Amino acid sequence: MNDGAKAVQKARLGIPGLDDITAGGLTVGHLFLLEGTPGTGKTTVALQFLLEGERAGETGLYITLSETESELRMGAASHGWSMGPLIKVFELVPPETLLSTDQTQTLLYSSDLELGEATKAIFEQVESVKPQRVVLDSLSEIRLLAQSSLRYRRQILALKHYFARNGATVLLLDDLTSDATDKTVHSVAHGVIRLEENTPDYGADRRRLKVVKYRAQRFRGGFHDFTIQTGGLQVFPRLVSAEHKTGFERRRLTSGSPELDALLGGGIEAGSSSLIIGPAGTGKSTVAFQFVAAAIARGDKAVAFIFDEELGLLFDRMKVLGFDLQAMIDSGSLHLEQVDAAELSPGEFAHRVRRAVDTLGAKTVLIDSLNGYQAAMPEENALVLHIHELLQYLNRQGASTFLTIAQHGLVGDMKSPVDVTYLADTVILLRYFEAVGKVRRAISIIKKRTSGHEDTIREFWMGTGGLVVGKPLDEFQGVLRGIPTFVGNSAKIGSATP
Repeated sequence: MNDGAKAVQKARLGIPGLDDITAGGLTVGHLFLLEGTPGTGKTTVALQFLLEGERAGETGLYITLSETESELRMGAASHGWSMGPLIKVFELVPPETLLSTDQTQTLLYSSDLELGEATKAIFEQVESVKPQRVVLDSLSEIRLLAQSSLRYRRQILALKHYFARNGATVLLLDDLTSDATDKTVHSVAHGVIRLEENTPDYGADRRRLKVVKYRAQRFRGGFHDFTIQTGGLQVFPRLVSAEHKTGFERRRLTSGSPELDALLGGGIEAGSSSLIIGPAGTGKSTVAFQFVAAAIARGDKAVAFIFDEELGLLFDRMKVLGFDLQAMIDSGSLHLEQVDAAELSPGEFAHRVRRAVDTLGAKTVLIDSLNGYQAAMPEENALVLHIHELLQYLNRQGASTFLTIAQHGLVGDMKSPVDVTYLADTVILLRYFEAVGKVRRAISIIKKRTSGHEDTIREFWMGTGGLVVGKPLDEFQGVLRGIPTFVGNSAKIGSATP
């Protein structure tokens, strides 16, 4: 952003995420378009815009051609807002003479009279109130009154020049019900913000917004997720990891298991990501919580986002293994969230992760699992991009990230729902295998960017004290295929198993 742009005075919208996307809000004294189909949140944004102005001591005017004043105040009250004396509401309705049957037959078209009367009434109201912020709801009504695109464009230009002379910051609302392809206002407006609503096959509606245009201003492009909650819009700006670089000490972090640390070449590094991959039930969550417990034992804080498992069951299961999650939470060392993929957008999830790192100071982050995260994504390519930005962000904050992903199948040829192994710094592979009439588990490290690691395959199991890793399975071949071949002199497999 250049120095001239920084000096421009902005009218904040009162929505932190949207103010961030627009680099501080709307340029004072200009006309902006907020468009979206009914139900996307236009009126809510408009009310927050006027309420933010009232907090700054600015007079606001809401000109409505569609909703009544009582409906507007009822909508504001549903969010816990009260529209004070600085906010005026003007209901623009046809004069009684135009509604009379005696006036329907005239040499002039009724639309000419209605458009002229409407414009005159708007100007008179602005002259009376002298607002610094204006909302006009909605353009669809004016477009219908104008009847032709030429008259409509002239009308919008007249409004633009009139408000510019008065120094007001104007927000025009368009519900796209009369002609969604008409881009007249796009060329006239100083900036355009579009709100969209998508309904997936299952789960809650997803909303997102985009700044289509903003003259002489750099803004955060692309789509950004948002939700409408009690208290207004909550916007989650798209995460750009390059904007969040910090300095930190790259130290070696151990897991609390000497054998696992040996496999990892001494442990993992702060500011790196680890992917734990394997079929269902192999112990991915247990391996991940081994690192979480070790981090808390060192005095660090950790956060875990659980997509798949019910928390009560997780607490009971981990307590048997020696991980008292409730005690960790009570001490303030662990923040644990249950994530419903059907109700949560990817942007909101990234926001929650950022808040845990920035606000809570968590240095260990667990996402269990990417299968659940994928369910929140519209397509696989978007998932990979989201994970890339999220991992880069966490790495640059010095946080150690652990992700789990369940592969399809149990033994033999295994497939992952999405391949993100190239994104992780470390990949820990878990496998089932059959030996001496029992189903066993094996663990190996197939990738580690930050240092060397063992290339062995070790058996492991879950004991009362957590993860137990045995000696390398150097007398067996084909463990990763699920049915190994014994090539040694004596079967030592499972000899240390309780």
